[in-house]
Amino acid sequence: MKHHSSDQDLEERVGEPASLPPTQGWASVDKTVFGVSAGLIVVLILLGVFFTDAVGDGAAAALSWITNTFGWLFILGASGFVVFSLVLAFGRYGRIPLSNEGEATEFSTLSWVAMMFSAGMGIGLMFYGVYEPVTHLASPPPFVDVAPGSPEAASTAMAYTMFHWGLHPWAIYSVVGLALAYSTYRMGRGNLMSAPFQSLFGKERIEKRGWGKPIDILAIICTKFGTATSLGLGSLQIAAGLALLRTGEFEEDPSAAVPIIVICVLTVGVVLSAASGISKGIKWLSNTNMVLAGVLLVFVFVAGPTLFILDLLPSAIGAYLTELVPMSFHSAVFGGSDWLASWTIFYWAWWISWTPFVGTFIARISRGRTIREFVLGVLLVPTAVSMVWFVIFGGAGINLQLNGVDIAGTGSEAAGFFAALQNYPFFIGAALVVMVLTAVFFISGADAGALVLGTLSTRGSKHPWKPLVIFWAVLTGAVAAVLLAVGGLAALQTFTILAASPFVLIIIGLCVALYADLRRDPLRQRRPGPVRGATGLQAAVPFSEAAMAEAEAEEGADPADDGNGTKETPTPPAGGSEFGPDLPKTPR
Repeated sequence: MKHHSSDQDLEERVGEPASLPPTQGWASVDKTVFGVSAGLIVVLILLGVFFTDAVGDGAAAALSWITNTFGWLFILGASGFVVFSLVLAFGRYGRIPLSNEGEATEFSTLSWVAMMFSAGMGIGLMFYGVYEPVTHLASPPPFVDVAPGSPEAASTAMAYTMFHWGLHPWAIYSVVGLALAYSTYRMGRGNLMSAPFQSLFGKERIEKRGWGKPIDILAIICTKFGTATSLGLGSLQIAAGLALLRTGEFEEDPSAAVPIIVICVLTVGVVLSAASGISKGIKWLSNTNMVLAGVLLVFVFVAGPTLFILDLLPSAIGAYLTELVPMSFHSAVFGGSDWLASWTIFYWAWWISWTPFVGTFIARISRGRTIREFVLGVLLVPTAVSMVWFVIFGGAGINLQLNGVDIAGTGSEAAGFFAALQNYPFFIGAALVVMVLTAVFFISGADAGALVLGTLSTRGSKHPWKPLVIFWAVLTGAVAAVLLAVGGLAALQTFTILAASPFVLIIIGLCVALYADLRRDPLRQRRPGPVRGATGLQAAVPFSEAAMAEAEAEEGADPADDGNGTKETPTPPAGGSEFGPDLPKTPR
């Protein structure tokens, strides 16, 4: 290993992706990962265009088999990720920073939360904000014995809505983002989905022998269909709003033509945003989302049933917390498989299909956070915002439904939001805000997704080749358009579950790999005082030979073994260990 003789050299060496390509442009692209993943996606697009009915029938049959055979895996996996995240946050690993020690965060907390929230579930909040609670009110889940349209059904509706949009989805994002952030900024590996697996199989196998390439290819395909689903939902909602403003009525059986045109138009905005980079395009769009969403929330809260919403808030939170454990483990063993496939399993698959994108993106913007700060920020803040969102918009829809306005019976799922707004003043202005907000969510989400796909196909580069990012942005729109043509909303849900199914195993593997890394981190024990921001610590991952030997001796492992059966002796910087000359030994 090359000896670094200065702190500056060490800062440059540690915490940056070790496998970044030395070249730029097309030469920076991983030809295998890009070629295989893009080729498979293009083939599927062509099949969908020329054999639409056959693709739809085959996907439906595959969906039925997966939900009946592996539904239990989605259910147990999602709940397990919640437990794993909380254990890391409140255990002895919570103070470990996702960076060199003492390194400042790259983004402010407000921008961090805004980008995370916008990337994580923006369009879905617009599409399901009113529709899901009202649907559960009119047709309660089969696992509860309540009368449709009753106050008890309203309580159940809010509990299940919060369950689908609360801790579980953000825990799925959390474990993936945490594994990637730790691997990239703490261990200095490449910013790839396969990089954390070096702790289990060694760098030689993952990087040089190509064991990591199937993982990265699967991550790209999974991400492509997850983001395409969201873009499809957004285009459906914008098309429903346009039809309402144009004709004054909702379309009972809308065609895919207008949503596909919407996708084509907004994809141009995605390309322009992608060309500007994360600090300009995505950051600006995310902050704009937060402002517009806040304006819409306040409007519905004030113009809608304010007192009903305030009363609903503690009731909904109480119902969610009370029923959290039973809801987390409901399976189809005694029936309800169709409902689970349409709701819970679809949601878990949707979130899982987004994890390569959202996890990589959250990791990219979270450098400098501690594990505890990361987990609590990713879990609690978006969950709290989602609760407020669904209590206000879902509460407004439930109030209308209970008072005789049939929101659930509106022509299409995408029209639910507009059907509720029709009952309040300034409808045209509010509807325009909804469509603009959905469009901005569309652009920012697709932009961030294209950036992540570029990273995955350029060996983990933080600044992938822009033409490649633009290619992925355009291809995402193409996939969304084809899925709408194949079968509309049902096709979006079906292909999401199909793409996400094998990726459940990858996420479980990431949890194991992260835990293997954390067990070797000398900062895993609690220390008096914070780690991130400490001025007396050397800005480096504290893996000196002495510290590693001490940590590994406690665990009974060989500190020089890299996982391949070979030995590698790390060289500390000149002037002492990587802890620095004045850092006291961590008490055991």
